[in-house]
Amino acid sequence: MARKYHIVGMGAALVDTEIEVSDQDLDTLGVDKGLMTLVGEQRQSELVSHLSGHLTASRRASGGSAANTIIAVSALGGRTFFCGRVADDDNGHFYLADLAAAGVDHPQPDSLPEGTTGKCLVLITPDAERSMNTFLGASEGLSTADLDLNAIASAEYLYIEGYLATSATGCAAAVAAREHGQNSGTKIALSLSDPGIVAHFRPQLDEILGDRVDLLFCNLDEAMTWTDTDSLESAAKELSHYADQFAITLGADGAAIFDGSELHRIPARPITAVDTNGAGDMFAGAFLYGISHGMDHPTAGLLACTASAAVVGQYGPRLPLAQYKGILDGFQ
Repeated sequence: MARKYHIVGMGAALVDTEIEVSDQDLDTLGVDKGLMTLVGEQRQSELVSHLSGHLTASRRASGGSAANTIIAVSALGGRTFFCGRVADDDNGHFYLADLAAAGVDHPQPDSLPEGTTGKCLVLITPDAERSMNTFLGASEGLSTADLDLNAIASAEYLYIEGYLATSATGCAAAVAAREHGQNSGTKIALSLSDPGIVAHFRPQLDEILGDRVDLLFCNLDEAMTWTDTDSLESAAKELSHYADQFAITLGADGAAIFDGSELHRIPARPITAVDTNGAGDMFAGAFLYGISHGMDHPTAGLLACTASAAVVGQYGPRLPLAQYKGILDGFQ
C-alpha cells in the first residue's frame, strides 16, 4: 500500500538570507570560508551590519538544509512533510507560511514558543563558494515534542540532516525519529551535512546513525573525514559499513552512487557556477524524489546532478517552479 508521504524531513528551521561578498570581506570578518559556523545572535547582527551596503542576492526564504531538500522533493511532485521548530515571531510565521506555499505539510501546534526564529546568513564569494553563519535560535531547541510520529510512520523515507548533531535535544529527537521510523518500516536517510560537523560532532552523528541507515548522503570531504581515508575508492569501501546505499557528491566531477551492490559514477552537467549554496540539498531532494518514484539509482543520480547543476547556476537554493518541471521532463 502506498504511504501517505514520499519523504518526511527533520532539521533546523532557518530563515535564509544570501549576500555577495569578497574573499577580503571574509578575512576582515574572520569568517571561515566554505563551512557552516554556529554564531550567536549578536555576532550575526554584527555581520549583517558590516555587510549592509552589499547586494542581497536573494529574498528571505524558509530554509535550513533538510527543509531545502524537502522543498525540492515537493517542487518535483513528491508528497512531503517537515518537522522543525520556529518561534512566535515574524520570521516564524513567515517560515510556516512559506513551507505551506511550497506544498510541504508540517505540524500544526496550538501555539508557537516564545523566542527568536533561527537565521542563516549565507555569504557568497566570486568563486561561487558559500560560507554560512548560523544563529540557530528556536531551532536549537528542536526536540521529540516537535516530531509528528504519525507522519514519520507513514513515510517511505525519513530524511535527517546531520546539523542536528550540534544540539543535545535535536540529536535526541533525531535518534527517536530514526528508531520510530525503523520500527514503522520507514527507510532512513541521513546527510552528514558539513565537514566541520563530521570532524567535531562524530559521537553525536554516530548516535543518530545507529547501527546503520538505508541511505547516506555526503560530499567527498565529509566521506573521507568520516572514514579517515584519502580517496573516493577507499571512502566508498568504508561507507558500506554504515549504510546500505549512499551517494557521494563530487562537485564538478558529478557523483558516486552505491545502490547496494554496485558503485555508479554519475557525470556532472556542465554549468558556470554562480552560487553553490543549496547544491547538496538539491541533490538529495532530487535523488530522493527519483528513487521514491521508480527510478533506478543511476537515473536518480543523473536527475540529482542535473538539478544541482541548475541551482548552482543561479543565486539561491531553489529553482523557479517551471524549471523543476523542465528538468523532470527530461527523465520521463
